Amino acid sequence: MILINENYTKLPGSYLFSDIARKVNEFKTAHPDATIIRLGIGDVTKPLPQASIEAMHKAVDEMAHAATFRGYGPEQGYDFLVNTIVENDYKARGLDISADEVFVSDGSKSDTGNIGDILGLDNIVAITDPVYPVYVDTNVMAGRAGDLLDNGKWSKVVYLPCTAENDFVPSLPTEKVDIIYLCYPNNPTGTTLTKDQLKIWVDYALKNKALILFDSAYEAFITESDVPHSIYEIEGAKEVAIEFRSFSKTAGFTGTRCAYTVVPKALMGYTKSGEKVSLNKLWNRRHTTKFNGVPYIIQRAAEACYSVEGKKQVKETIGYYLNNAKIIREGLSAQGLKVYGGVNSPYIWVKTPSGMTSWGFFDYLLNELNVVGTPGVGFGPSGEGYLRLTAFGTLENTKEAVSRLRKISI
Repeated sequence: MILINENYTKLPGSYLFSDIARKVNEFKTAHPDATIIRLGIGDVTKPLPQASIEAMHKAVDEMAHAATFRGYGPEQGYDFLVNTIVENDYKARGLDISADEVFVSDGSKSDTGNIGDILGLDNIVAITDPVYPVYVDTNVMAGRAGDLLDNGKWSKVVYLPCTAENDFVPSLPTEKVDIIYLCYPNNPTGTTLTKDQLKIWVDYALKNKALILFDSAYEAFITESDVPHSIYEIEGAKEVAIEFRSFSKTAGFTGTRCAYTVVPKALMGYTKSGEKVSLNKLWNRRHTTKFNGVPYIIQRAAEACYSVEGKKQVKETIGYYLNNAKIIREGLSAQGLKVYGGVNSPYIWVKTPSGMTSWGFFDYLLNELNVVGTPGVGFGPSGEGYLRLTAFGTLENTKEAVSRLRKISI
């Protein structure tokens, strides 16, 4: 008899964005002439930096000749990319991260989901609420989440509400937790923590021997000086935090797939008997066993993002999306809606008008204005009453979407 992992049967029927896609497809079938503007899923529209394209072409040519052909590469990433990451993303900010603490991968989504492989099932998990669904779902799959309750929460997960009432700043847990997921700039709310606010979490983790899983996929969008680009800017963080970074939203690699995770050698986990174990060594073992590495061609493209021209092109792309965010934020604010985020982030978090539910507002925008957002409740119970919009569309579609949103009449 083939036994399954029964934790999978506890998950809701489908992934949030699958539900959205189904609703949009049903609408398109019923209204084939409608022009739909999608500001829901966080996919990008700007092409890869020209520097990356040129690097890929060169790398493809190398693969055509025996003398320069590359087969299996190091699972952790080629030295040329890892060293470039260390120099530009860490040492340039005065942070002491070494090459053997960096692991190149095919995406932060993969890594934030897979990191649980090296962590015990008895750990108590804390998440900010609302939250990127992958953090929760992968813990459900592993068996750490317990059962889904009628209030939309999982019985073994500690929820840290982030709403307008607390300025979207989570409070420290009042009960014991072992693993804390933090994503800043935040997906979905688009809000941030200052260095002082993040220090509170690092100090908590140090005191309680807890692990912070810090998703920094949107750090390139930071515009304010008091918002840290890396958790390692906070003293002591290397002893308690793993950081996840991605080229997806920074340089348009959503379809090209490249990211990296930093696991400091100073970071320790513990056996049940209290023995210290290096999480860096555990992740290295997991990574090299289950992953064959990002393709050479893609890593050359990622490396090119750090060239003089690459940095300029990436900065222009980030500026393009931040301008879209500004247009959405200011347009909705002028409409009288309460909006958050969109300053250090490509996400705008909108309070639904007239007490509408998240899905109710989603349906209204789709059916009446042909604009697609993401219902806030899909990110967790505290997301009810909000909707997420993204700035990753084209400038033309963004302006048109805002023009349509000005017609909201509820």
